[in-house]
Parts: sequence; structure tokens; C-alpha cells
Amino acid sequence: MPSPAPLLRMRGIVKHFPGVRALDGVDLDVHAGEVHCLLGQNGAGKSTLIKVLSGAHQPDAGEVLLDGRPVRLANPTAAMRAGIATIYQELDLVDGLSVAENIFLGHEHAALGFVRRREANRAAAGLLARLGHPEIHPATEVGRLSPARKQVVSMARALSHNARLIIMDEPSAALAHDEVANLFRVIRELTAQNVAVVYISHRLEEIREIGDRVTVLKDGRTVAVGLPARETPTAEIVSLMTGRDVEYVFPPRPAPADRPEVLRVEGLTLPGRFTDISFTVGAGEIVGLAGLVGSGRSEIIETIYGARRPSAGRVLLDGRPVRPGSTRHAVRLGMGLAPEERKAQALLLEEPVARNITLAGLSRYARFGWLDRRAELAEANRLAEVLDIRPRDVRRPVKTLSGGNQQKAVLARWLTERGAADGAGGLRLLLLDEPTRGVDVGARAELYAVIRDLADRGIGVLLVSSEVPEVLGLADRVLVIREGRLVHEAPAAELDEHRVLDLVMVAPHGTKEGSGD
Repeated sequence: MPSPAPLLRMRGIVKHFPGVRALDGVDLDVHAGEVHCLLGQNGAGKSTLIKVLSGAHQPDAGEVLLDGRPVRLANPTAAMRAGIATIYQELDLVDGLSVAENIFLGHEHAALGFVRRREANRAAAGLLARLGHPEIHPATEVGRLSPARKQVVSMARALSHNARLIIMDEPSAALAHDEVANLFRVIRELTAQNVAVVYISHRLEEIREIGDRVTVLKDGRTVAVGLPARETPTAEIVSLMTGRDVEYVFPPRPAPADRPEVLRVEGLTLPGRFTDISFTVGAGEIVGLAGLVGSGRSEIIETIYGARRPSAGRVLLDGRPVRPGSTRHAVRLGMGLAPEERKAQALLLEEPVARNITLAGLSRYARFGWLDRRAELAEANRLAEVLDIRPRDVRRPVKTLSGGNQQKAVLARWLTERGAADGAGGLRLLLLDEPTRGVDVGARAELYAVIRDLADRGIGVLLVSSEVPEVLGLADRVLVIREGRLVHEAPAAELDEHRVLDLVMVAPHGTKEGSGD
């Protein structure tokens, strides 16, 4: 149970940047031994508040108190000395160094200028055992670890500074389902040792499972402090974050209608991943694939797109066979993909927004071997306006955009390549793998509207999402995948979250239930 008095108290925190009031009197209380969840849309002020707490930014007004005493966190080193550690979404580990070297980086075990490796390894092993991971060897090169184990190393590094409060920024973003369960186990062990955790996530179901209390930011202000995480209705949290009721997050679903077939998948099989998958997608229809991580959903999408070669089955787009294992042929026929890992698989982070939008069709802007930058910028600006990409400056690096606007840039790429933004019909099928991963609730609503608008233009959409409410709210029809098999198919309006979860967890292996039963 949390202690009666807060370990951390932030009062009236204000932070200005040129032309922007990023924080406008924010309050936050965190007790020792609790998981305090910090929620808010992109731009709500979460990142700025974290940087104030970690010593990276100095507040213009307000105060920070630890154990009831005012403190000045002049820099990250001062924050560390005060017992505050931050684990960012993009882990700042050095892949080429060992686990122990990463844990004690900057405060090495040394004497007379020499690092005491044996002592460091022994201390690292103790920290890893404290976190319930004695199997991680201190001498192992960090680059060889899974994302989940890298998270553990980051937490061990925080504990090596005797951290009393650990800030975790989207810690589950790169983790599979079983890895998230292990992360939560480690967090519970930390809080049992009276360590406080500030947990930031866009996945509201995680807040329910791991959180004790919730603070919500909106437009740089605190709109709710210390709500009970498990008892507060989701609709109330979403309303606080967005200023609108939850029922308005998803765009209206059109009435069922007969649609010409765009995609046909017949008996598609990839050994060890999925078996005998068959379904169709109609023009203007959004079909959702629901299932647990590891069920084969993403591999089905990738095989349809040609990134994987199946051992059996075929894929047809508008009745034309798609060449197995050829993404080039899939794109030529009118297929586009927004992959799960947009930063690693879809975006050139250092390049401007314009180049990321036009990347798939640069040849369209070439004249006699030279790139017509004026034409490229004109097309990028047009699509930035169509999809409402913000800020509208397409010359700025795409890495400076929020997650939602980065995803819009990925979608825009396929529209410029195939001309679908003008309704020209070039893009026929859009494959979306976790389209709202790392995207806040408000930006999700904008993305949902964009996806529905594309479907209204006659583009077929095949959607994979780990969030069942997202599949049910956005899709017209749902395919439930379990252990690599299609076990159920039904209109989304005939399903609810409990029914889908029951299907993905307990449906008989190797069976497919009839539609709408």
C-alpha cells in the first residue's frame, strides 16, 4: 500500500518554450510503492513534465518536493543523486557493451584508473537477481538481448543509482504479450520493495492491470489527479484526455452493403506460423484480424504483401494473382503496407516529411535524371493538407513529428504513389499492422477518420491490432486468429470484447466457427 505522505510532490509546474506554454501549473503526487500512471495525448505535456522531473529541463515556476523537502533538479545527474531514474521509450543502452558495463556506465567500479570487471559483474548479477532475472549474464553483450531483457537491464541501471522513483516511458511499446506480463511482474517486485514507478502508456488496458492511480494531462494542464486506475471508467479517462466522449472516438460505421471483391486469400500457409487461411476483403471494406501476439496475424499480412513466401495457397488482388514473395509485384498491382515498426521499417527519421511521403514514387518527380524538388514538395504539401499532418512544414525532419503524424506520413506515401487521395483508384488494398501503436487517444481518433475515409473512397483495408476495442470499433468485419488458424468470422457489430477474447484464448484448435453464430 502507498505510504500516507507522497514521496514526490510537484506543485504548479510551469514551463515555457518560445511561443509555447508547455506546462501550465501541473500537479503530480506519487507515493512510495505505487505505480502512478501519467496519461495524456501527444502534446499534453507528459514529455516536458518527465524532463523537468529528470533534470533535463528547469521549470519556470512551481516546486518539486521529495519527502516533503524542496529540491532543485539542476541536471540529470542531480536527479539521479536524488533517487530519480528515467527509462525512455527509446532505450539509451550501448549495444556493443556488456550488461554490466551498461548498468554501471558513468559510475564504474574502478580503482587507480582500472575497471574492476569481476566486482562489476558480481554487483550486476545481484541487481538482476533482485529483478528476478538471474539468467541474464553480466558479461553478455547487450545487443544480443531481446527487447524485454534490455528493459530489465535499464531497470537494473536505475537501481544501481539507488533509485527510489523510476519513470517508465512507454515501456511495453516493443514487447510481445508474454514479455509485457514479465515486465509487469518486475514492476510489482519493485513496488513491493517500496520503489515508486511513474508509468506512461497509451494502452489503457495496461493502466487497468498495472496501475494504482492515474493523473491526466491535457493542453499542459492537470485535469485529474490520483484517480483510482481500476475503478475509473474508460469512458471517463478518454473524455478527460480528449474532451469528448468515448463513443465519438471511432467514426460511424456505414450500413452493410454488397461490395465488389478486392482481395481473395485462398488456403494460405506458412509453416510454423499459420495454416490454411482463406478470406476476402471487399472494396471499401475494413476487415480486422484479431488475435494474441504470436498468433500469426502479422505474418499473414506480410505474406499477403509478398514479404514472406508461403508454402501453399494464393493471393489475388482484383482477380489477378499476386506473385508469391514479391513486394514489388504487390505494390505494382495496387497494394500498400504500413508496418508495425514504423520507425525501423517505414520511416527515414533524419529525412524531411516530404521525402518520407514521396519515397515510394520518387521516379514520378524525376525529369531527365534530376529530381524535381518543386513537384515533390507540392505533392507532399497537398497530401499533408489532405491528411492534416501537423505541423504542416513538410521540410522538417519526420522524427520531430508525433507518433500519430508520423503514421499519417506513412499512409500518405501510398496515396501519392497510387493517386488514391484524389479517388483515382490506384491504391486498391491497404494493409495496416498495429496502425496506432504509440499513438495517443486523440491522434488515434484522427487516424481512424483517415482510415475510414480511405475505405469510403473504395480502398479495401486489412487491419491488424492487438487492441480488441480498436478492431471492433473500426472494422466492418472481424477475423479471429488463434494459433495460426482462422477460428471465427463475423460482422464486428455482432461481437464484443469478451466474445473475441474468449475465442482467441479457448476456441477449439483447428476449427473455424461459422459467421454470425
